[in-house]
Amino acid sequence: MAQASARHILVETEEVCTDLKEQIEGGKDFGTIAAEFSACPSGKSGGALGTFRPGQMVPEFDQVVFSGDLNKVHGPVKTQFGYHLIEITSRED
Repeated sequence: MAQASARHILVETEEVCTDLKEQIEGGKDFGTIAAEFSACPSGKSGGALGTFRPGQMVPEFDQVVFSGDLNKVHGPVKTQFGYHLIEITSRED
């Protein structure tokens, strides 16, 4: 069965999400940005969510994690919780 590991940054607005993505793409560390800005408790651990299977996250999140490119920052991804930047760190199909 498929499983993946990812880390994410959760913020309230698309504008903040886009700004943080630009900072990461400009060379800032994803984990450091997550620790400073993410509204999710996972931010304290660099945004790491551990390993999970399809259906364990909200559908918008799953769609990115189980189809997107590895080690690339995806987003902004809108969910019921806010806007996410998602980095898929591993995936097994």
